[in-house]
Amino acid sequence: MNDLVRQHTALETEDLEWLHLLVSEWQLLSDLSFADLVLWVPTKDGTRYVSVAQMRPNTGPTSHQNDMVGHLVPRGRRPMLDAALDEGRIVREGDPEWREEVPVRVESIPVRRAGRVLGVIARNTNLLTVRTPSRLELTYLQSASDLAQMIAAGSFPFPAEQVDMDASPRAGDGLIRLDADGVVQYASPNALSAYHRLGLATDLVGLHLGQTTADLAPARGPVDEALVKLASGWAPRETEVEGNEAIIQLRAIPLKPKGTRIGSLVLLRDVTELRRRERELMTKDATIREIHHRVKNNLQTVAALLRLQARRMDSDKARGALEEAVRRVGSIAIVHETLSQNLDERVQFDDIADRVIVMVAELSPGRVSASRTGRFGILTAEIATPLSMVLTELLQNALEHGFGPGQRGTVEVAAQRGPDRLLITVEDDGRGLPEGFDPQRAGNLGLQIVRTLVVGELNGTFDMLPGEEGGTRVVLDLPVEGA
Repeated sequence: MNDLVRQHTALETEDLEWLHLLVSEWQLLSDLSFADLVLWVPTKDGTRYVSVAQMRPNTGPTSHQNDMVGHLVPRGRRPMLDAALDEGRIVREGDPEWREEVPVRVESIPVRRAGRVLGVIARNTNLLTVRTPSRLELTYLQSASDLAQMIAAGSFPFPAEQVDMDASPRAGDGLIRLDADGVVQYASPNALSAYHRLGLATDLVGLHLGQTTADLAPARGPVDEALVKLASGWAPRETEVEGNEAIIQLRAIPLKPKGTRIGSLVLLRDVTELRRRERELMTKDATIREIHHRVKNNLQTVAALLRLQARRMDSDKARGALEEAVRRVGSIAIVHETLSQNLDERVQFDDIADRVIVMVAELSPGRVSASRTGRFGILTAEIATPLSMVLTELLQNALEHGFGPGQRGTVEVAAQRGPDRLLITVEDDGRGLPEGFDPQRAGNLGLQIVRTLVVGELNGTFDMLPGEEGGTRVVLDLPVEGA
């Protein structure tokens, strides 16, 4: 819609925002009218109309089989559009149009903002299935007529009310029509069922909805007064009411077709099961995060015990082995710490890689520098945990065996994320591989761990090669999910 409005019309930014607000709300008008809606806006030169938005009803058959957005119509071809735009009134005169052997009743509703008519809504009703209307349908149509008059007067939608239409109740979920005093004139079967779940034992018609709702909800002190007003439809608001182990979502829409409030629409939906599932998921997520947090704490305790034991060892070899174990445990703890802060079992591995690099770089402070280029992206916990250990072992191996005593150098970790592959390179500028070295068979415990995890856990490939300018280059190729 933005592109069409800016390309073809002279509307200002504030006007465009109003149209966006209208389009976000007009599914309600379409459903209550049992009709298609097409928004037409005059072009800059005033000689044509351009259709910038379209909505089909959920409550009846469509009258437009094709998409109308982007169509241009010369002024004069549709007199009802001209009359609504020029006179600023709702135009209903005219005989039904025939489209593909289907009779369609056409009406035009001017869209007003700040005293100016910005465009016209063409309301098109498929008359092929018209029958004697029920009380529900009559209430729908009367409410649609009131909303249409409010749009023509510029009093609907409500600028101060930001509604998430994907989560907000719709007409088919449940509808209650109130008079000016907040007394129920009509309640749809779905609406009555929702109130029965709250604990209402009688019919709703004739009851004051605000007071009835407050009586059914648990006592909440001063909040009760606000609930009474909201459920009475005095202002456009949305809330949830909980009682009798049921949760009902309410949305109030004051009706002021001629500037004076004549009543209200209350849309409602039973969200009991939805909220129950959400709470179960929140509890499950909290439990998972707590488990990761405790695992991280336990791993840190194990690392502290190993570090303490290493200090008591007389053998340098034994002390070094324990310190390597400390770093291995630490790399796993980093992953669990990150998982404990997330809502799902996925982590941003770039942060983990940077922390692992800092942890391992402490082996040679000021002598060998380590850095990262590229991005790992988001990885699942099943990949992140073994990959953190692999990265730890490769960095530890490069720092310990790639450089001689006192030798300075650099180690670079490069990551290249593709749609379904992750290519990792760990390259140093040290003394290189020994002659005849076979990375698939030879190597210390660290390389054995790398081979096992890369091939067995990550289903990837692992290779160690001489660097192009000396040193050693390790290449990992891993299958991963899309970025």
